[in-house]
Amino acid sequence: MFPAPATPPREPPSHFKNWLSLAGAIIALGSLFAFVFLVAIDTFAHNRNPYLGILTYIVAPAFLVLGLALIISGWWVQHRQAAQPPEGGEPRALTIDLSRPRDRHYLLLFGSGAVVFLLMTAFGSYQTYHFTESVEFCGETCHGVMKPEFTTYHHSAHARVSCAECHIGSGASWYVKSKISGAYQVYATTFNKYERPIKTPIKNLRPAQETCERCHWPEKFTGNLDRTYMHYLSDKKNTPYTVRLSLRVGGGQPGEGFFGGIHWHMNVANRVEYYATDPQRQTIPWIRITSAASGEVRIYRTKDFQGEPPAGASRVMDCIDCHNRPAHAYQTANQAVEVDMALGKISTMLPYIKQTAVQALTKDYAGMDQAFEGIAAVLRHKYQTADEVAPAIAAVQRIYQENFFPAMKADWRTYPNNIGHKDWPGCFRCHDDKHRTVDGNVAVRSSDCTACHTILAQGRGEELARLAPQGMEFKHPGGDLDPDLLCSDCHNGGLQGK
Repeated sequence: MFPAPATPPREPPSHFKNWLSLAGAIIALGSLFAFVFLVAIDTFAHNRNPYLGILTYIVAPAFLVLGLALIISGWWVQHRQAAQPPEGGEPRALTIDLSRPRDRHYLLLFGSGAVVFLLMTAFGSYQTYHFTESVEFCGETCHGVMKPEFTTYHHSAHARVSCAECHIGSGASWYVKSKISGAYQVYATTFNKYERPIKTPIKNLRPAQETCERCHWPEKFTGNLDRTYMHYLSDKKNTPYTVRLSLRVGGGQPGEGFFGGIHWHMNVANRVEYYATDPQRQTIPWIRITSAASGEVRIYRTKDFQGEPPAGASRVMDCIDCHNRPAHAYQTANQAVEVDMALGKISTMLPYIKQTAVQALTKDYAGMDQAFEGIAAVLRHKYQTADEVAPAIAAVQRIYQENFFPAMKADWRTYPNNIGHKDWPGCFRCHDDKHRTVDGNVAVRSSDCTACHTILAQGRGEELARLAPQGMEFKHPGGDLDPDLLCSDCHNGGLQGK
């Protein structure tokens, strides 16, 4: 007789054969799929999504780590059960026998769930990719406190540019930086600890060369821009006074156009640095200009500033030092009323309507409802029988709704606008005749209006038809100007000086 064949030793069951480890494997597989999918979108998408980096390199890997943790947890539980088997035999291991209807049913449910999970992962990743780049995500879902910024954004020249494209830009690194630096904002919003109004400028904003210049190419800034500004005096007849200017934008690089003008300040051929003594960068006592071509350095100081700024306190000038309200500009009361008067929304036939409307807008109101009631009361009291008062009331109320936010204490008086020099110092923060070199030189005098613009026509009626290509001297409608005063010393966007 032949001896019975020896029974091969039984291999110990794998500790990974458990539902917890299988579920972890599905999650890990889904996150790996989402990671590959998002990387493909990031690589081949025509427009890069600034929020895609966090989804691709943080969220998806986090779920991958979760899946791996579940796999290891299942292994650990199964290992513990194997080390301490229950009475009566070995611990029950996961076995799948397709000949049993119960196992086929469970496997079908598990497989269907895994397929649905993978499909939802792909769909969810794609939809999240689009939602996180939306303006509603920034302005409403996450940042309800940003209602003033969200409202003014929709009336700005950048209303088709998403918030993240300017505030974050492309790539994961700046997204992570912005969210880490904004961690306190989450706490402040949740527990109502945020400042009213929100402080500006933003200290950790990404350099303009990495955001603004993705669309605005400094080397192609050329030529002049023709602009017409329609104003109305605060007299009984609301006398119109219009100024037509040719703004000397200039160019950023020799050979591409006129090299000079307003955009001379961009640091393509010049490096401009300044030191501001106030948080809003309105008081600038020190300026340093370095020529990239020759290396020449010129330093301008005000009379009362001696020495050098503290280490690390100076700032290299870029786009947002002048264009500091590119998407969140609040119209002044004067400006908004004059625009609606020019458009016919507020009748110029109402005596003193500009003065009255501005007065109604600049009163202190506790909230939006009180403002609407107050504006209506002021205008109805002034024009009790005028047919034009109803449209005027509606127009002034709309102006208030779009530019005044009493709950956040936000309007044009809160946020300086550095473009121009009428209602804020703007250009005259530096070009005020007070910044001089050691030998007494001044860069550009405040009285040299032709350095940045040429007045082509001014006045009203037939005066506007007589263009002066060579330019003309500005005629102030209220009489001669005091040479020691800046425009913003009288003009403040409200009633004073108007």
